[in-house]
Amino acid sequence: MKPKRVALYTRVSTGEQNADLQSNELTEYAAFRKWEIIDTYSDKMSGAKDKRPALDRLMADAKRGRFDVVAVWRFDRFARSTSHLLRALEEFAALGIDFVSLKESIDTSTPTGKMIFTVLAAVAELERSTIRERVIAGQRAAKRRGVRFGRPTVEVDTALVGNLRSKGLSWRDIAERTGVPKDTCIRASERGAL
Repeated sequence: MKPKRVALYTRVSTGEQNADLQSNELTEYAAFRKWEIIDTYSDKMSGAKDKRPALDRLMADAKRGRFDVVAVWRFDRFARSTSHLLRALEEFAALGIDFVSLKESIDTSTPTGKMIFTVLAAVAELERSTIRERVIAGQRAAKRRGVRFGRPTVEVDTALVGNLRSKGLSWRDIAERTGVPKDTCIRASERGAL
């Protein structure tokens, strides 16, 4: 049987730190599992940053099918938040890629790892649903107080727009003269207001 291909991911927060501890333990684990290391992706930056070049490259290589497993030292080295972790795990699952977190002893190729992933996904879904319910309840309460949602209504002087249009002005020129967006003037015209 062909050995699994693994991608290792490490991250340290500052320039003074190095990823040797993470790299060494992940390399030893891959050797123990008899996995072939395809690449080690390493970032040196805060975990809160949205753009991490090595992680972005890892995700792109995952879509290209370069490896079968992603191994990290700990969750917090990999993901910015629980929701970020779950999105990545869902993407890996869709691509048929297993995920291993060494320190948390999570391996999605095992029944226990799959169960933990399922529980985490259920908690995240509950959180999303709760947030959605709160937003909807907040919007209803605001409407009861008279708050209006959406773009403000723009009054169109249809007589002026019709007059300018009959003189052969372009919609852009009419918009400049009236201070009403071009598309709003056109919609008023299409509704038969002009």
